[in-house]
Order: sequence, then structure tokens, then C-alpha cells
Amino acid sequence: MSDASVLYAVQDRIATVTLNRSAVMNALNAAMRRELLSALRQGATEARVIILAGSGNGFCSGQDLGDVDLDRPEELARILDKEYTPILEAIYECPVPVIAAVNGAAVGAGANIALACDIVIAAQSAVFVQAFARIGLMPDAGGTYWLPRQIGFARAMGAALLAEPVSARQAESWGMIWQAVADDRLAEVVAARAQQLADGPGLAIGLIKRALRASYGNGLDDQLALEAQLQGRALHSDDFREGAMAFLAKRKPRCKA
Repeated sequence: MSDASVLYAVQDRIATVTLNRSAVMNALNAAMRRELLSALRQGATEARVIILAGSGNGFCSGQDLGDVDLDRPEELARILDKEYTPILEAIYECPVPVIAAVNGAAVGAGANIALACDIVIAAQSAVFVQAFARIGLMPDAGGTYWLPRQIGFARAMGAALLAEPVSARQAESWGMIWQAVADDRLAEVVAARAQQLADGPGLAIGLIKRALRASYGNGLDDQLALEAQLQGRALHSDDFREGAMAFLAKRKPRCKA
């Protein structure tokens, strides 16, 4: 096993980025943050789908508190701004879909990095914990942005204030994640979904992601204008022509690699 903090591999146009500090449940230290950002950016250029996973029995326990000087709180604020923000932006703005494969506990910043991904598939035994209030902090790494939009104000407030674990099944029923699956099927389900996206119409998938992300900040008129603009690009694509022909011929479309 490599001693790198983050593992990166590409196969069949799918990049797998694996957090690799299982001894500390993949807690995020400086080296891991650098390597994670680099891997996400590399995947965005080399693959049609990125899978973000955790090694061992957990997804990510959040910030490694042993890696910061607790007597210098300004340093943690700098880390949030200069190191976490680029990671979240790399996921948010990635031109290809990012799937979080949550195999176990996703805690604090680890939970919010997972929730920033386009699709979250979790093992049934996984939990999501906004643990910040337990140590006198507030949610960061995008938690106050994602949660109200995904699960509504009341549940987001409860999750943040009470800092209690939310099970994968509960997260699924609340709309926090896409799907909770049996632990022994997580890898299979994630691989199938990743291959489905990798084989799909790449331009349209990227445009869908861009339009839905933009809708958070747009009014109706702006969103309708953006839809018209982006759909104009899709209508001129080879994938649309192939998709329409396949529909008329009642066959499966063959999208270009």
C-alpha cells in the first residue's frame, strides 16, 4: 500500500481518488489537502467521472486537530480560506461529475466535502456528523451552504446544533444523499453509476451540472436564459444527434468517448 495521503488511479475513463490515512480515519492534514486538490484537478482533465472514496473503515473524520497549532486560531482560519476553499471549488466547478463513495463515518469537514459532491452513495452503516459544536465550533467547509439546500432549514439547524450522527438511511430519506446501499454492495453500485456516467453524453452531463449549480444563485429569468444558452450548445452536439437517432431507432445510444 502506498504511503501517499491520497491515492489516484484512472481506468475506463473513471478517476478514483482515495483518502489514504486510514489509521486516523482519513483525517485531513496539510499533505492530504494538497494531494487531494491535485488529484481532483488531475481527474477533471483525465477522466469523465471522479469517484472520491476513503480507505479503511471510514470516509473522513474531518480536520486533523493534531496538525494545527490550537494556540494560533488564525492559522485554522487561514487553512479554511486557502486550503479547504480550493478543494470545495474543485468539486463544485469540476466539469465532470464527482461521486462520493461514503464507506463509513463522514465527520465535520469530511462530511461536508462528501456533501459537496454531485452524487453521494453511502454504505448503510455510514453516518454523517456535523460534529463542530462538540468542540465549540460552527460548521465549515461548506456545511452551512449545502445543508439548508439539501435537507431544509429545520433539519440543517438541528444537525448543526445537536451534532448527532445522521445515518445513511436517514440521510437518504431527508434528501441529503442520493442513495444508501448495503455495505457489501457499495463498491459495486458506485462502479456501475460511474460507468453509466462515463459512457453517457459528456457534454450534456457537464451542462446539467453547471445549470443546477447555477440555480442556487439565479432568479427564474436568469435561470431560463442560462438553460436556453446551454441547451443551444447541447443541441449542436454529436451526442444529441446520436441520442435522437437511437431513440427513433429504439436502440441504445453510442456516445463518443
